Parts: sequence; structure tokens; C-alpha cells
Amino acid sequence: MKTLQKFGLGIFLTGLMLFCSLIFLGKYQLTHQEFDALIAEKGIKSDLFIANINSKVTDKAFSGPFEFSKRVISALEEANKVHRKKREWSKVIWDKPHSFSYEVSKKAGKGMIPNNKGWFWFLTFGLGIIGSLLYIIPNLITLGPPGIKNNNIYFDSSTNRGFMGWSVFIFLVSFYVLLYFFPDYIVNWTYIVDPISQSISGNLASQWFLYGFLYCVVMTVMAIRMYIKYRNNKYQILRTTSVLFFQIVFAFLIPEILVRFEKPWYDFKNAFPLDYDFFFSWNLNSLISSGGFGLFILVWGIVLTLVIVPVMVYFFGKRWYCSWVCGCGGLAETLGDPYRHLSNKSIGAWKLERWLVHGVLAFAIVMTGFTLYTYFSGTSAILGIKTQSIQSTYGFLIGSVFAGVIGTGFYPIFGNRVWCRFGCPLAAYLGLVQRFKSRFRITTNGGQCISCGNCSTYCEMGIDVRAYAQKGQNIVRSSCVGCGVCSAVCPRGVLKLENGPVANRTHLPNFPLGNTLD
Repeated sequence: MKTLQKFGLGIFLTGLMLFCSLIFLGKYQLTHQEFDALIAEKGIKSDLFIANINSKVTDKAFSGPFEFSKRVISALEEANKVHRKKREWSKVIWDKPHSFSYEVSKKAGKGMIPNNKGWFWFLTFGLGIIGSLLYIIPNLITLGPPGIKNNNIYFDSSTNRGFMGWSVFIFLVSFYVLLYFFPDYIVNWTYIVDPISQSISGNLASQWFLYGFLYCVVMTVMAIRMYIKYRNNKYQILRTTSVLFFQIVFAFLIPEILVRFEKPWYDFKNAFPLDYDFFFSWNLNSLISSGGFGLFILVWGIVLTLVIVPVMVYFFGKRWYCSWVCGCGGLAETLGDPYRHLSNKSIGAWKLERWLVHGVLAFAIVMTGFTLYTYFSGTSAILGIKTQSIQSTYGFLIGSVFAGVIGTGFYPIFGNRVWCRFGCPLAAYLGLVQRFKSRFRITTNGGQCISCGNCSTYCEMGIDVRAYAQKGQNIVRSSCVGCGVCSAVCPRGVLKLENGPVANRTHLPNFPLGNTLD
């Protein structure tokens, strides 16, 4: 079995290296016909930009995306600089340079990759999936008797901040930086998923379709690992199945199918303020102009946030969303499961968590208030502050850097719930309801606790569960996502997830158990 796993690892790494190498391959040549079509599609009025592209880019061959992108962005910035200086605002191209360059690169790609999309999909995604399964499935045998095995997790280089862990960290951070800020460099990756995108939405793949598809593939493969590892725990099996279903169906397939029928792209499970741009003017205008269906989405989003979310948290705790529905939580629980023990359990981390996560929530609420005021008043600023500036700041710092680059890229270093603990505004909102008005709690039987520390070690949210268990004290914490792993790894059955009466949910026993209660 070890030999088969090594063979699988070799296949996976081969597919991964081929995937990474695609960034440096390919031929780019923008024809006059393709450029004219882009000009018409974008409604570009800048003669200077058109002249720059024709002199620097059109009908010239480039052997990779970097020089091609550099010339497109140079032509764009030179033209915009002149138009801004002359205050020719109608001629300014407002797209972000690398996003615009991506659209040009998508049209200009030529050669073996766009012409052999199926083969390159197999050599990258296909080999990656096959190799991963060959590495994971033998665990059915090697794990031995029933029980959750975390053998050697603190001695493995990949799961304890060793060389392999740092390598994964560098890869994930690099991937998210390219995805969010340099999409024109990864246009070859989007070519290989074009056939899948066209079959679902009818459109060529964007970098976001690529990310959504990759997200679903990674979650599916790692969910199989979860099924094997937690195969004797029904709660974990159901929870994994649930997040997988909501990610693939609600976050990926339904929105893309809506686009095929010329409806707004929308993830029906994504609640504000996690969906922070829901009340932005461009989104409101798009929904209103879409007729009855758009208005339904608008009403659904408001009802989901103000009614469904708090009611569900009251009855079931924030676990109903964070551990059973949310795509961010789904990736954390599948891809991030090997790193859950790396979460910081210190008091300092807890204090930082409270300030950061509630600070982001406050930022999102203030930004939305400013946005709605300027939207209905017809102004562009409030108190001298431009709403667009606030939105751009939030989108860059929170939506991109925190949620993407740090939130997932830092799994191998700081654990799998960095975003959920320190940054997610929806988690903060759910946590406030859970802390003060929810039937959910984790009950403890302190008399059975042997202080092994498994519960605290594997708490991805950095909660010192053992401290509660030793006292026989119910665990009511706003950060708890109810993943149930603390209960699953307890050798004595001390911990139990319950939804009971709100009264006395922070029960303290009348006699000391373990540490003194004061």
C-alpha cells in the first residue's frame, strides 16, 4: 500500500508541475479582427489606446503571457494618463489593468493549449485527481481498526510547519495572488476548463469559473479523505456531504446555469455581510433591471440575512451555516482538515480574534450604510468620504487579501480557520447571536475527563475545550462552529453537541471537577 501511495503522489506531483508550467507556455498573437471585436464589445472610445495597441501588440507574436500583458497594460496606462490629464473622462478605460489585459489575452491565445484543451485538462486536473485518489484510498486499509487516526501529525513535515508545509503555503499564497491580482498570467489555466464552462453557462471560462471548478474538485477529493478518516462517525459524514452538496450545487452549478438563461449570477446560500457587495449600486441596478427574478433575489438576500440566519442560529447554532452550508467552511473542513491542530490556542490570539472579526463586521456595516445612503440620495460621497473608495478598500483588504490570500493560503501555517476566526463578518454576526441567544451548546461530563487534551488540540477555532471539560462546564462560545471534532476525538465521550433550552445553557456544576471553578 505504501508503494501505491508513493506512485499516486508521483502522479499528483506530475500533474501539479504540468499545471504550474502552463503559466510560462503558449503563444499570444492578437489579430486586427480580434482587437476590433474587443473594441466594439467594450465600447472603447480612446483613439490613443487603439493606436498604442496597434503599434505595440497587434499581429505580433509573443511566446508567453508576461511580455504580452506588459505591452497591453503599458498601452492602457499611457492612454489613460493622457485622457485624465485632459479630463477626457469618456475616453478613460476604467477596468483594472490586469483584468483588462486578461480579456485581451483570452482572445489572443494561440497554439497547442487552446487547441488541445481536453488533453491538457487530463494532464493537469486528471492526473491530479487520479494521483490524489491513489494516495488517499489505501488509507482504508492502512488506518486499521475503527477510530480517528492522527498518527505522527506533529512529526510530519507537511502538517507541522516543516519544509513541505511551507512549500504548500508558498504555492497556495502564490495561486491566490495570481488569481486575484494577475489573472492575465493564468489565462492558459482557463483555456483547459473552457469546454466545461461552455457546457454549463454557454460562455468561455473566466478566472472565477476556473477557481469555482478547482474549488469543487479539491473539496470532492478531500471529502473522500474525510469519509475514510471519519468513516465511523455519522455526524462527520453527514456534515461533509452537506458542505460538498451546497458548494457544488448552490455555489457552482446553479449560478452558472442562471447565466446560461441570461439571469443574474447568484449564490443563493451566500448571506450578507459575507456577500459584502450585495448592496453595491451595480448589483442593485443589475437585480432591478432583471425584472421579477432579480427582485426575488433581492428580497431573498434580505430575508436570508435578517430572518433566516438568526432564526436558524437560535435553533441550531452557527454550525448550521459555518459547518454545513458555507463554502469557506467547506474548504476549511476538507482541504484544511490536516492542519486543524495548528490553530493558535493562546489568550493573545483570542483577544486578537475578537477585535479583528468584529472590526471587519463593523467595517462591512458602515460601508453598506454609506453605500445605501449614496445610492438613494444620488450622491457619491458622505461626510466627504467617497463610497467608491470605501468599497475598493474593503474589496482589496478583506475580500481579496484577507479572505483569499491569507484565509486559505495560510492553512499550513496558522490552521484551517484563519478567515473564519479572524476575518469573516458573517461568522461574527452568527457568533453574536449564538453567544447570547441560541439553543446550541456543547455539554460536558467533567467526571469522565482524563485531561488528554485531544479536544483542545484539534479545535480549529482555537478554543481550549479541555478547560471547560475539566470543570464540567457547558461550552458556549461565539467562535465555535460546531464541527464536532472535539467530541469525535474524545476517548471518554465527555463532550456532546446539543440543542436544548436557552435557560441555564451556561450551566456550572455545584461541585468542583478538575480545576477549581474560581
